[in-house]
Amino acid sequence: MELQSNAALIIIDQQKGILHPRLGRRNNPQAEERMLELLALWRRCGRPVIHVQHLSRSPDSVFWPEQDGVEFQERFVPQGGEWLIQKQVPDAFCATGLERQLREAGIGQVLIVGVATNNSVESTARTAGNLGFDTWVAEDACFTFDKADYFGTPRTAEEVHGMSLGNLHGEYATVVGSSQILAAG
Repeated sequence: MELQSNAALIIIDQQKGILHPRLGRRNNPQAEERMLELLALWRRCGRPVIHVQHLSRSPDSVFWPEQDGVEFQERFVPQGGEWLIQKQVPDAFCATGLERQLREAGIGQVLIVGVATNNSVESTARTAGNLGFDTWVAEDACFTFDKADYFGTPRTAEEVHGMSLGNLHGEYATVVGSSQILAAG
């Protein structure tokens, strides 16, 4: 892969609430370490970093604004000069001004990491691809949770993750491992 000098790293929903045990079993236990490696690379190279924060409209959500689950995890707190995008739906482009900000900054390539693969990551990557951005998703820097499918069949987090990435790859985004991105750094 070829990384543009101004490729943006979009880190989705790395808030305290995503660690809540009630969300259930997850995959990719090393996902946060991969995210932090990519974040360190972006900061070293001076590339744009975009932190996406979910502000839920639902009081029973782990991202409800009136409790500490909405706050960024300490290791993912935005630093000076990094962008903060706040969203109320899974798609980080919907009603946030993200597309306008990227275009004004001349950014045409984005790398998406974070949670949950089948929710905010997938919806944001679909929109990015549809809008014509060169969109990449780091498969090992995302994770999701066990979930039943529409027909009630229980699916493991690995299955949900794999299907979501399959939905994206080759149509909306290019799915790669973080090691490929770090090597291209």
